[in-house]
Amino acid sequence: MIGYGSEDSNFVIELTYNYGIRSYERGNDFNYLKVKSNSVFENIAKQGLSSKLRSDGFYEIQDPDGYTFLVGKGNESLNSISALSLFVTNLQNSKNYWNNILKGKYNSENSSRVVLGFDYLDFQLELEKSTQEKINHAKAYGRVAFSCPTEELKPLQAEIEKNQLTVLTPYIQLDTPGKATVSVVILADPDGHEICFVGDKEFRELSQMDPNAEKLLDDAISEDKSDEWHERKNKNK
Repeated sequence: MIGYGSEDSNFVIELTYNYGIRSYERGNDFNYLKVKSNSVFENIAKQGLSSKLRSDGFYEIQDPDGYTFLVGKGNESLNSISALSLFVTNLQNSKNYWNNILKGKYNSENSSRVVLGFDYLDFQLELEKSTQEKINHAKAYGRVAFSCPTEELKPLQAEIEKNQLTVLTPYIQLDTPGKATVSVVILADPDGHEICFVGDKEFRELSQMDPNAEKLLDDAISEDKSDEWHERKNKNK
């Protein structure tokens, strides 16, 4: 998990590394992540990274896997992932699902976009009208996760089922050895974007920041021998 602060008050990203896999087929579901950070904005300018300065003041930049990030200036000391943009095929259907069914807070819309907010987070979900007739998630898809009171999970599932919408994983409790048991429900919106709802109390116990996380990640990367494995298997990196 990586971000600009605690998961209690920040939107963060979960990156998964699977041994033996060098690439994933990407679909047309993801548009961009938006970051607000003065330091990141300045880094892009100073380091001369390949980017485009947009008319709205955001740098558009791609990560090594081709995912798009929009980086703009934020508050003096506050860095945040401020928005996730996903492509959808029908704005009204998506607005109804995220606003009326999932109770996301309606912020704004135009002919090509609907913007929603979520409670205390300084975070927005931007649903962008796709030029494609169908959203293809291919093999590189992810999911969005939110916490909510555990007692609301079963009623949420019942509401989805009542409206004949998709429940990918019905209410289930997941054991974490030595830690809290979390309850989850996983849904899919009209375009198949996965949404995981997890019980808040237990999630907060599991999502505490680890002061050694960066060192542990660096150590794991330095000890990784997958390059050698691929060489033995005559695979290209």
